[in-house]
Amino acid sequence: MSEDKILEGEDAPPATATASPTAPVSDDLLRTASDPALTEDLALALLKHADLPADVLEQLAKNASALKSRKVKIALASHPHTPRHVSVPLARQFYTFDLMKVALSPTVPADVKVAVDDVLISRLKTVTTGERLTLARRASGRVAAALLLDVEITSDKIIDAKAVARETRVMQAALENPRLTEPLVINSVLRPAASAALVHAVARHAKWSLRREIRAALLRTEHLSLARALEFSQEIPAPLLPELLASSRLPAKIKEQLLREGETSSLPSGR
Repeated sequence: MSEDKILEGEDAPPATATASPTAPVSDDLLRTASDPALTEDLALALLKHADLPADVLEQLAKNASALKSRKVKIALASHPHTPRHVSVPLARQFYTFDLMKVALSPTVPADVKVAVDDVLISRLKTVTTGERLTLARRASGRVAAALLLDVEITSDKIIDAKAVARETRVMQAALENPRLTEPLVINSVLRPAASAALVHAVARHAKWSLRREIRAALLRTEHLSLARALEFSQEIPAPLLPELLASSRLPAKIKEQLLREGETSSLPSGR
């Protein structure tokens, strides 16, 4: 099989609705995808065609010879028309950074990205600190948010200062991840697994601590310091503060102090 056979249509004009038969072309692609002599280069060339039909991609997924190639597996899982029942099982075979690559690919459908992220998140406890740091910096926002909590979950296993420093770096890197969003940060700090280290890091963060909705969320956690709580509560209208604190896990003494400060600030000046 020659590479020209795969590439001959790359620069051809778009197909038109004439008598040009589409079925033979599809049959030819199916034969190519199932050919046991299909090489890695030819398979990758085939997968460069964004308009490949799903049945061709499914046939390629059954080609044991082609799937010996890691690159072919990644390209197949990343193709926009690969069915989910093909791409997700393939992704479960990938290494950590291959998973990240697929999840970040612009061609991968959104539901497949979520599934691939879930596979990656399920492995976080087994990857090295160096891998965790890279994922914190470069992976999707969902993975970065999971690492925020994963640092807290594993913190009871940290027994020396160097390990503490490494885990803190992972958390800080995750907070700097450009794909991390405000809703993900809010969800993280409000989770029961979020500890004082995470709450304090978000409350001091140059970007996230300035967001009004995040400040309101931090006021509902149990670990916010009194100083930060007083600062953040000043942005909450006095009539709404009791309602927010009613669902807060802050210590009772801090809640009482915030309510007193709120009542004082709402009094007319001069009284």
